Amino acid sequence: MSTDSGYLEVSGLSVAVVRKKIKNIHLAVYPPDGMVRVAVPLQTTDESVRLAVISRLGWIRRKQADFERQPRQSERKFVAGESHYFQGRRYMLEVSELSKKPSVKLKNNSKILLSVRPGAPAETRAKIMADWYRDHLRQHVPALLERWQPVIGKEVSGWRIQKMKTRWGSCNIASKRILVNLELAKKPPECLEYIVIHELLHLHERHHNDNFRALLNRFLPRWRLSRDLLNSEPLAHENWVY
Repeated sequence: MSTDSGYLEVSGLSVAVVRKKIKNIHLAVYPPDGMVRVAVPLQTTDESVRLAVISRLGWIRRKQADFERQPRQSERKFVAGESHYFQGRRYMLEVSELSKKPSVKLKNNSKILLSVRPGAPAETRAKIMADWYRDHLRQHVPALLERWQPVIGKEVSGWRIQKMKTRWGSCNIASKRILVNLELAKKPPECLEYIVIHELLHLHERHHNDNFRALLNRFLPRWRLSRDLLNSEPLAHENWVY
């Protein structure tokens, strides 16, 4: 798909503009800092983009204010006593330095036990935790696909986990492959289910239009609750929507 990207200043906002082969204008505001992005048809003029942004200025400001109020995790150093999230719950990290294969496990309802080799640096501890989160998603996403693909009437050709900076998930319509954000392992289970369904429905409807929302209403009537829960959860420290 042919694309052209750039930025425009609109009413004090720096707006990312992506021109590509689409029919309609799509505007979004992304966490963590309220970045504004507009996808527009290739021949759309800068003035038309400005008018589109200005017409949604009140909504943009409200979304940015929501993200400003949203709790954020401080930078994680993976040391004992830190708070870490798993399936929507906050756990205290307990660290054990042992000369054996590293591991992560839930110790009880309030603690995660991270076992590392003596002297393991923060980046190594982060990778061990990330692998644990990834393993969790590898166990749960296939079950969700098995459940929802026959209901929705679409099947993916494949899926994978990726640490994404601006989206909880994505769908490549042409290849029928979906991506799931690694951060979803930290969120409540209903958030992961919502994203899997959301991406599957893109195989019926590419755009976030009225038809797409009608499909969400049909297959997941509570989707707005799941979306709002997802977007109210603490954001990761690194800059990384629905």
